[in-house]
Amino acid sequence: MLLPDHEFSKPANLQDSLAKLANTSGEIKLLAGGTDVIFNMRGRLFNPDVLLSISELPELQGIEQLADGTVSLGAGCRLTELERHPLVRQYPGLAAGFRAVASRHVRNMATLGGNLNLDTRCWYANQTAEWREAKGRCLKTGLKVCHAIKSSDICVALNASDVAPALLALDASVVLASLKGERTVKLADYYTDDGVEHTVRRPDEIMVRVLFPKNSDRMAYIKETARKGNDFAYATIAASADGQGQQCSRVRIVLGSLTTRPVLLLKTATVIGERGLDDAAIEAAVTEVRDELGALTNLYTPAAYKGRIARVLVRKALLQLREL
Repeated sequence: MLLPDHEFSKPANLQDSLAKLANTSGEIKLLAGGTDVIFNMRGRLFNPDVLLSISELPELQGIEQLADGTVSLGAGCRLTELERHPLVRQYPGLAAGFRAVASRHVRNMATLGGNLNLDTRCWYANQTAEWREAKGRCLKTGLKVCHAIKSSDICVALNASDVAPALLALDASVVLASLKGERTVKLADYYTDDGVEHTVRRPDEIMVRVLFPKNSDRMAYIKETARKGNDFAYATIAASADGQGQQCSRVRIVLGSLTTRPVLLLKTATVIGERGLDDAAIEAAVTEVRDELGALTNLYTPAAYKGRIARVLVRKALLQLREL
């Protein structure tokens, strides 16, 4: 299917890109690797007036460790580059998160910033334009109705980023640039509960890099999907902990692809931080998952299945942590 009519713009540097963002009337869409944006434009989910290519901006490149130990990853770095980089491979759980994205062909084009800003997905919206018109539009496609949860006044489309849970487990932050300057936002605060306005990035901003503090914590990462390769996840989990064996005090557990934003399981992690990683503590932590997740939508898989897979993944990830 042909792309809808649009203007294509490819500034040479970040400053010109930000100026274009700030001074363009009409809808403008950022284009990096294009693995999701182009597909959704062909399906008429996106109909921007302007496509702004940021794929080769030098300011969005680079993988380095800063003087204070902080790891800096350029938002324009390709996932294959990140997965293979020696600095990233010092964090095997993070490398696994990059490796979990789609196929090698997609990772050769897809970028870090693109995956973190991946558009949310809904069974009722991510269909053909003809299918959507027959079913009727929804909150995500222009009308005030949610087909997934009839009583919902906000869109409950799913956050499908495979990379976000791994970076959240590392307590990462993102740096956003505009003509007004840069601001840093904790990744835990970057996503919202609204499937339409699903991040706090403003229309005049571009994500330029991701930062996370140096640490030696062990991390487990699991992606559950129907088939390996191009499928989006039924659920993902990243769990990190200090210490060795059953001993730990600092724990982070993040579930992805289940709700409109990745979920940081604070109560579940507290159980492990206080009791360690013995069998009884792990089961106690798993019990906390149901209440902490709350009500789950019925998108793509039944709500009961989502609750079950969340508990299974927490158990599997914690058992993996114990062995690392």
